[in-house]
Amino acid sequence: MGNLRRALLSVTLVPAFALAQTPAPAPAPALAPGEGLSIASPERGVRSYGDALAPGPMGPLAHLLWVRLEGDAWASAAGSFKCTGKAGPFTCSAPKGHGRVDLPRALQSGCSLALLGWAMMSADQWRQIYGEGAARVRMLEIFAPFAENRVPPGEDIPPLDMTWFGEGDRLRTSPDALARWLADPAQEEVLRLYRRLFLSFIDETFKKNAWWYDAVEAPAPGGGTRAWVVGGNGLVTAVLRLPPGATAAQARARFMAILVGR
Repeated sequence: MGNLRRALLSVTLVPAFALAQTPAPAPAPALAPGEGLSIASPERGVRSYGDALAPGPMGPLAHLLWVRLEGDAWASAAGSFKCTGKAGPFTCSAPKGHGRVDLPRALQSGCSLALLGWAMMSADQWRQIYGEGAARVRMLEIFAPFAENRVPPGEDIPPLDMTWFGEGDRLRTSPDALARWLADPAQEEVLRLYRRLFLSFIDETFKKNAWWYDAVEAPAPGGGTRAWVVGGNGLVTAVLRLPPGATAAQARARFMAILVGR
């Protein structure tokens, strides 16, 4: 009997111990109609709530893709760009321009014109280093999942214009898809750089789990705009999308209320 009891205990206790190591399901956040939220963490993977699966134009969140491709090089160069609101045929989201911006300021203010200028210089370098065809492959390795069949055909680097920085609907994603992309270990440097650029020195240095976030307004299907927020605290990364008509400021407030609790 003693051996049988020990055998039964070993059968029942091992599963109980295993269950104790499994994180308890997190409560679903309270979302308003039309809101979509996806949260990625190493322990739980990606969890999506509300209207998080439908794709739509990603707007200035396209800057994440450029940071993935060239962010370290641009940050190391410590260059600047004078945004006057217009450069040749291209116009900025700020009609009067953003003034002189470096990479942190360009990302924080959503200055796509600055990123376009730097990307054009990078493209010239790619051609010299890799050749036209390999440079195209290098760029589309990052952008193809978001552009799909909206990539111009050819063997050269696609012509760079504002659609590669969030104008129109060339680049599309959903909160779920973007959270899964950010959760890939290949994007660790993107998250590290965004955390460094969007947090103050004090918060980055002394607040281990401080939240950084970037709120943007993207084109909405049928016209108008809709707001997105992407952010993280070193433990989780989250993507929130609000219904059409919401502003970036409203999205920022909702993100803080849902995820940060204030």
